[in-house]
Order: sequence, then C-alpha cells, then structure tokens
Amino acid sequence: MSNSSGQRIPINRFGLTEVYAPATRPNVDIVFVHGLNGKPSDTWTSESTHVFWPAQTLPPELEDESLEARVLVYGYDADVTSFTDGASKDKIHNHAEHLIAELVANRRRKAAERPIIWVAHSLGGLVVKRALIYSAEIRGLKTEHYRSIFVSTYGILFLGTPHHGSDIAQWGNRLEWICSVMLPKKVMDSQPQLIDALKTNNETLQNIDRQFIQILDRFHIYFFHEGKPTNLKGTLKFVRTPYPSPLDVHGPGAA
Repeated sequence: MSNSSGQRIPINRFGLTEVYAPATRPNVDIVFVHGLNGKPSDTWTSESTHVFWPAQTLPPELEDESLEARVLVYGYDADVTSFTDGASKDKIHNHAEHLIAELVANRRRKAAERPIIWVAHSLGGLVVKRALIYSAEIRGLKTEHYRSIFVSTYGILFLGTPHHGSDIAQWGNRLEWICSVMLPKKVMDSQPQLIDALKTNNETLQNIDRQFIQILDRFHIYFFHEGKPTNLKGTLKFVRTPYPSPLDVHGPGAA
C-alpha cells in the first residue's frame, strides 16, 4: 500500500494505522473502519487500479478544500464466523472498546481535541456507533478521557450500514447468505449455532440503534448505499441497505 507520495505503507491487520499525515499540522482526523469480511487494506483499495484511496486519492481532494487531514484505518476481526460462532454475546462491543482505547492513546500524543470524521462500511458502522455510545456513557476518573472521542466527533459517513428493524432483518438474511457462500456446507451443517446467531431480531443490533438515536443529533451524518453487486466466490449479489436513510429520525443529526 502506498501514500500520495508513492511511499509504501505497512498497514496493521488489527488496530490503528496512520496512513497519511500532512506536512503541516492537521486540523481533522479521518478514521476508516471496514466491514464484514473486510480488512483495513483491501476494503479501501480499488480492485482495478490498486489505488488505496484513503491515502492516495482523498488527501489531495481535501487539501483543495483547505482541509489538512490525518488519515487512519482501523482493523479488527470481521470474518463472518467470528460474529456467528456463539462465543460472545457482544463482539461488536468488544471491538468498539478496543477502537476507543487505541484512538485515545493515539490522539493523546498528538491532539486530543482535534475533530474526528468517521468513514464506516457495513458492520464497521455498527462498531463506530457502539464505540461512540461507549465513549459518551463512560464515567470514572481513570476512564473519563475516553469521552474525548465522543466529544470530538464531528461527522460520520455510513456506507451500507444496517440501522433499524427492517435493515437488521435483512442483515440477518445477508449474514446467512454470506455464510452459505463463504463457508463449506459441512461447516454450516455441523454448526447450527451459526444459523441461530443470524436470527433477524438481533437484540444487540436493536440496542445499538436505540442508544445511538439518543446521541446522534450532535453529529453530521451522511448515508450511502452500494450501487454495484459484491463478488463473493464468483457470485454477484447486491449487498446494501435500503435508501433513503434507514434511521427513523429527523433533525440536524440526519443528512
């Protein structure tokens, strides 16, 4: 992976990686969070041109708008089986906590109050929402600084992220379909908990939605959906959320 200057960037599979920093002091941090079955390098790289656009395409565009952005990508275990193995009731929350802890540590050395813009794809949007809920609610002398992420967040771009009831029902169906494509049939047959975990009334996702509605008014939020089919093992299928915005709210938080 290369930056806008053509220099090779080693990207961590897990955790945060700074992939671009301007020559002058940055005035915003942009954090990319990949989605289901994604990786912090592959998700944001063009299959045809191999351009890693968070570092190679985005910074020059922002500089034209007088934005000096520092760009980071976050990686976590987003393999479909890790969310359907029944080993944890709330893996989204675990990833969200790690994301907040790493970002706080990273920004403490540089600028704890710098505005943050999130770019989150599919499941990554749920991780970001849960991270902001966690950051907003946390209290205690030893963890109060974790609130800085919630306070500093300016905007969020959700790319194909499931939000409310009907989306979550489709999300369960989508997970089941992806499992059927990505996993051997013998795995699906021998591990019924994979299917059990895909029930459409997913309490974890419903709770994230309810809690996030309470804090979204302070953010500038934009929703996007995928317009081209995703290729999984040679099978083309649309993997997207309905449009327009799936959050049943109106006001400054929704755009």
